[in-house]
Amino acid sequence: MNRDDQDKKQIEEHKKNPMGNFSDSINRSMVGDLGALTKGGCLTKIITVVIIIGGLLILSRCSY
Repeated sequence: MNRDDQDKKQIEEHKKNPMGNFSDSINRSMVGDLGALTKGGCLTKIITVVIIIGGLLILSRCSY
């Protein structure tokens, strides 16, 4: 089963059960989706890496 078939099945499932889609969206917004950070173009990936490195630097400075 290729990616297009999986996407079509997922779209059909969301159409059949819209509250399940809503619930999934709420859960992802509360927990987060790490995979969503890595999707996108080169600029998105660079910005994500810079934010992560910046956060680690700030945490390392605060731990002294």
